[in-house]
Amino acid sequence: MSTGQGSAGNVLAALCSFFIPGLGQLIQGRLLKAIVMFVLAGVMWIFLLGWLVHLWSILDAALFKPREP
Repeated sequence: MSTGQGSAGNVLAALCSFFIPGLGQLIQGRLLKAIVMFVLAGVMWIFLLGWLVHLWSILDAALFKPREP
């Protein structure tokens, strides 16, 4: 199965991040990035700017390219 940009895994991760910021990164195995996205989106929603982090989370999950071994 392909794991590069545009793969089914990235599409699924982007959909997950659409509903919960950072969930897509968590599915991709990027725990630290997932925590940062989730916390940052929560903090930014206080100032009504969480949508920016939310969109960043979706795009980051969709465009993720794992490093070559």
